[in-house]
Amino acid sequence: MNHVTVIPYSPQHQAAFKQINIDWITDFFAVEAHDLEQLDSPELHILPNGGEILLAQKDGIVVGTVAIIRTGADEFELAKMGVVKEARGLGIGRLLCEAAVAYARDKGARRVWLESNKRAAAAVQLYESVGFVHIPLRDSPYTRADVHMELLLKTVSQQKTPTSSEPQLRS
Repeated sequence: MNHVTVIPYSPQHQAAFKQINIDWITDFFAVEAHDLEQLDSPELHILPNGGEILLAQKDGIVVGTVAIIRTGADEFELAKMGVVKEARGLGIGRLLCEAAVAYARDKGARRVWLESNKRAAAAVQLYESVGFVHIPLRDSPYTRADVHMELLLKTVSQQKTPTSSEPQLRS
């Protein structure tokens, strides 16, 4: 992947965050009002209450984005994930998705959910491969949303600890 790093958002990244998302959205769909709210004002619509935007940088250039938006005490929405055309197929989407899920887990999330569209088949396949499962549709601010998925996370206290009869790793 030629040295791709994931970095947190800062206001200097707003233009790249917006452009990468406008580009992928307009490949398939029309940009909607809710898109513009989030893209124009992430400080108001994404970052409050522990939300975050993560960016993939390759050779110092932002090539991908993902937003992780707190939607409840123990849940986040994965949103605004996009990769520039020239960097698609290099695993950057997976890197961003996994980083966003890790961020949510670190913040105590039990659930990460997302909305997508069947026409974004590569994205839906990526989400499935990370462990997201399809759930019934719900009301959405996006007219294009025809896929609703979730990933249920185990908290540290829910993770299984080995019993004395199970093999244990030794350091």
